[in-house]
Amino acid sequence: MSALEEIAAVAGEAVLWRRDLHRRPELLYALDETSAFVATKLDAFGFDEVARGVGGSGVVGVLRGRPGTRAVALRADMDALPIDEITGAPWASETPGAMHACGHDGHTATLLAAARHLADDRDFSGTVVFVFQPAEEGGAGARAMIEDGLFQRFPVDEIYGIHNLPGLPVGRFAVRPGAIMASTDRFYIDILGRGGHAARPHETIDPILVGAQMVTALQSIVARNTDPLASGVVSVTTFHAGNTDNVIPQAARLSGTVRALDEKVRADLETSVGRIAMAVASTFGAEAQVAYERGYPVTVNHLEPAARVGDVVEGLFGSKAINRTAAPLMAAEDFSYYLERVPGAYFFMGNGPSAGLHHPAYDFADDAIAPGAAVWAALAKASLAAAT
Repeated sequence: MSALEEIAAVAGEAVLWRRDLHRRPELLYALDETSAFVATKLDAFGFDEVARGVGGSGVVGVLRGRPGTRAVALRADMDALPIDEITGAPWASETPGAMHACGHDGHTATLLAAARHLADDRDFSGTVVFVFQPAEEGGAGARAMIEDGLFQRFPVDEIYGIHNLPGLPVGRFAVRPGAIMASTDRFYIDILGRGGHAARPHETIDPILVGAQMVTALQSIVARNTDPLASGVVSVTTFHAGNTDNVIPQAARLSGTVRALDEKVRADLETSVGRIAMAVASTFGAEAQVAYERGYPVTVNHLEPAARVGDVVEGLFGSKAINRTAAPLMAAEDFSYYLERVPGAYFFMGNGPSAGLHHPAYDFADDAIAPGAAVWAALAKASLAAAT
């Protein structure tokens, strides 16, 4: 039986694992059942080491082949989202207010399928480290695992991450060198005016007027302050002020998101948000307080690992199965924290014509597990065989 046939047989069982995980979604770091499920599987596969509670609720499995100096890490995220599912699938979430709307159940099952295959195979030199991470969805679980000594306890030469992509056919993959996912930051702007009767606006400093002008001005940052060949997003997503129709309120609050594919552009956008908010408020005699919170950094793939992903996919499924120049996404990923410390690459696998990520009708495509696990297994071997 070929390696692909062996993985396909394992993937059939992994579909059941995936659906079991889907029924019991857990959020952020509260992954008691999910982490236990993963750790139990790794123990059953005969892993050399299984570490629990890394970064709070992460699981790390260590698999050693023949003696070798290199080590590679493969990462899957495990957490779900606070969304009510509407798929109606037999394996739909049984937890109100939580569902696997981003496919982390599928990522976990796919990596487990690769883990089982490699544990049975052991035809490699070196060490494969399997990283099952909590809290990708806004909790910076990658950073928590790093701060808990992930790379000190389990040193690796490279790290790889994968995410399903709706709209990309199952069995197809996409990667690119350089920035593949954006940074994500948040801002909160509190505008202090002077409230009063809506019939006497001349006696007030209207924070709604100030906020409206501020929204317009903030949209000019990308249009007029960012290089047209660069990418950036500044979006005001909330505007709160007042509670009745005959009173001009005392204050207003705006908030929004800022995204970039380059750290210099990111820094420039941060500076511009604060500068424009303060200037617009001052123009109208109001005051502004700006709170700016940095989130995940830009996810930047390293050149050789990104090329290795492409070579592995092409070797398994042919050149048509891989897009090596995929367009980057303006969504963010905490895999970026790993890539700031260790060479590696983050790439996409097709999920077919499913609903979009973070949608209540989304579901992971079970037939993506076999090709995904095959790529994981081959990628681990290719990384370990690379010249140091």
